[in-house]
Amino acid sequence: MKDFKDVIKFHGHACPGLALGYRVAKYVLKEFQHRSKDEELVAIVENNSCAVDAIQVMLGCTFGKGNLIFRDYGKQVYTFIDRRKGNAIRIAVDWRPPQESEKEKEMWQRYAKGDQSEEVLKFIHDTKSKKIKTILNSTDSELLKIKKLKMKAPEGAKIYPSIRCSICNEKVMETKARIKNGSIVCIPCFEKD
Repeated sequence: MKDFKDVIKFHGHACPGLALGYRVAKYVLKEFQHRSKDEELVAIVENNSCAVDAIQVMLGCTFGKGNLIFRDYGKQVYTFIDRRKGNAIRIAVDWRPPQESEKEKEMWQRYAKGDQSEEVLKFIHDTKSKKIKTILNSTDSELLKIKKLKMKAPEGAKIYPSIRCSICNEKVMETKARIKNGSIVCIPCFEKD
């Protein structure tokens, strides 16, 4: 079974968002008892944060297999569907980080403005490390709002033929092609004036 070190290796660094995704994925594994080898588990993610990398590593849900669906709602909400059983879980991250002092808020603002001083970087590193530790050691009920559902899984991944764009001559999935001035084109060429 994969662990937080595997998730960090894939993502490139440890951060609170990654830790939250790891905890979401661990809960799903506990509930469904399996990682997706193919498309039997579907993840619908409502953000494109660091957490989604943990979901890919831990649960085997990826864009390439068609079992990772992105809905750009900007919410830390994740729905998982077990195609084999029709069971689903909707998980909303409900973790509340500790209240920050005015000094801590000032340090975050300095960092956001590009301050890379030793003082600021040490603060950022220490703060992130504390948050990660808290997330990894919290109970599921302290971190997550969980709803068990029954829902129909989206259709499995489909393979469509590729056709050539009449402007750039690059291949485009047939279902994504557009018509412009009577010719078949890709979306970028369609959107050009």
